[in-house]
Amino acid sequence: MKKISCIIMDWAGTAVDYGCFAPLNAFLKVFAEEKRIDITYRQAREPMGLLKIDHIKAILNMPDVSEKFRALYKRDWNMDDVNQMYANFEKHLFASLSDFTTPIPGVLDTIALLREQGIKFGSTTGYTARMMDIVRPEAAAKGYIVDNLVTPDELPAGRPAPYMIYKNMINLAIPSVDMVVKVGDTIADIKEGVNAKVWSVGVITGSNEMGLTEAEYNSRPASEWNSMKTEVRERMMAAGANFVLDSIADLPACIEHINQIMNKG
Repeated sequence: MKKISCIIMDWAGTAVDYGCFAPLNAFLKVFAEEKRIDITYRQAREPMGLLKIDHIKAILNMPDVSEKFRALYKRDWNMDDVNQMYANFEKHLFASLSDFTTPIPGVLDTIALLREQGIKFGSTTGYTARMMDIVRPEAAAKGYIVDNLVTPDELPAGRPAPYMIYKNMINLAIPSVDMVVKVGDTIADIKEGVNAKVWSVGVITGSNEMGLTEAEYNSRPASEWNSMKTEVRERMMAAGANFVLDSIADLPACIEHINQIMNKG
């Protein structure tokens, strides 16, 4: 019988840090303080999931942002700007990162249930190894533990390239992409799964794509967020997701469904 034997989780916005706010706040500060450019939440969030230096370049490449940069500095941005901004991004992020390591509701129970089925848990991230040296033990102290972690600075490229997924498969001795599900909350996560040819699953509640704090989400009935959820679902499906779940609690049923699909051929 064919079945899923490995789930590869994203971190911020999927497993911990409801709404993916740690990197968001750092990006907003860097652009405002370092370059005197105000960017919107949507601009800061759009490239989320990329290696963070690539994320800065992606924002600078946005037409509105590049025009603001050119108007201020009478030139185009270059890698000196990027490196300077990234150094300051790290400063802001490291100062607050440990405050954003709480597991998203439903994550611990869901993983415990799937572990009972013998499923292994790998992970990929847009954070560097040094950043994860803070996040991983802080999350573990709160109950969130994975079997393997791969960061993009170990490999030729981060998301949306598939290398982190393949490294997880090697480390966890998973012999086939058919046995792997990638779970994430960003478009980069979805594309990472698609490019690796594994099952690619998006999660809406608590995600970067929703961009809400837990308090904001709980302040109104879940049904009132349906239109926003529909937009997120459509973006993830357009990026190639096989499935998009309302919450991480829906993952066991999704895994069961995937197993049924594989065994029906």
